[in-house]
Amino acid sequence: MSKANANTILVLVNGSALAVNWAEKNVPAILEAWFPGEEEGNGIADVIAGDYNPAGRLPLTFYKSVKQLPAFDDYDIRKGRTYKAEIRKGGAYACRADQPLFPFGYGLSYTQFQYSDLRIVPGAANTNGKVTVRATVKNIGDRSGDEVVQLYIRDDKASVPRPLKELKGFRRIHLKAGEQKDVTFSVQAKDLSFYDVDKQKFVVEPGQFDVMVGGSSDDFRLSGDFQIR
Repeated sequence: MSKANANTILVLVNGSALAVNWAEKNVPAILEAWFPGEEEGNGIADVIAGDYNPAGRLPLTFYKSVKQLPAFDDYDIRKGRTYKAEIRKGGAYACRADQPLFPFGYGLSYTQFQYSDLRIVPGAANTNGKVTVRATVKNIGDRSGDEVVQLYIRDDKASVPRPLKELKGFRRIHLKAGEQKDVTFSVQAKDLSFYDVDKQKFVVEPGQFDVMVGGSSDDFRLSGDFQIR
């Protein structure tokens, strides 16, 4: 069908991730509808016709292959399951083939957004304190739209294995063409805790925490860090 009509759009109606590798390469547009209910037809038509500017984001990862996942009966997410523990070499993808098809938090819009001016205040806090993360987001396209600004944090040097990144906040904001807004996240030190099996309680370890702000778990536009003392 895509050969007969270059403007073919694939609409997915499903409940979880699918193997759509061929479509990603051969179809100009893919619309993920999930299970949209009785207004399915109207909603899909509005998006396709451009009457509504989509801003949905994937709540899971679409992988290219089962080889990017651990064994089906291995439930230890630290071995490569979910965006928090993707298998990488040296902290980065060895090549493009190792990247997921569509990462957690991914989604497109009919406009584009620019990120700038990351501010982390204070640069250091105690284990009972908090840190404020601010960024400026601007709609640099020619039509109004929503952006879902996502905040991820990584415990840089923990005493136990920690996720590569964790979603710690997100904000959906509406911006007119050319408009910009500041987006603010408040990060409590307790939000950085993990369960210590030896102490049998949640603990916050002092150290450096990396901050990443962007449009998905694999699209970081701004980065910085702060200390917990």
